[in-house]
Amino acid sequence: MFSGPAAPGDITGSLRNARAQATGPTDRDLAFARNAASDVLSRGSKDASQPWENPETGARGSVTPLASTYSVAGRTCRDFLASYVRGSSEAWMQGAACKSAKGQWEIRDMTPWGRS
Repeated sequence: MFSGPAAPGDITGSLRNARAQATGPTDRDLAFARNAASDVLSRGSKDASQPWENPETGARGSVTPLASTYSVAGRTCRDFLASYVRGSSEAWMQGAACKSAKGQWEIRDMTPWGRS
């Protein structure tokens, strides 16, 4: 039941809390996403996704390889798309990884996804 207008502090306080949750990924969030990317790329499946979650921040998402592998300077590489969800914030990141000389996937970059 509505009991009248809210106090000004109540309104700005709730907006401030929503805005605080709308921040981007932390370095630790990105580390979890990078680990998931390396895991899913190592499996080599064509249509696989790997979930990830940072229990410290509550951020979560998944990583999905895109297309096929390609070669850059003699290294096998592959692009991927990663989702990021934290509170009411949602975002996508695109990335690329290449295999090291030891055969492990190394993330070259992971940046906010810009739709073209």
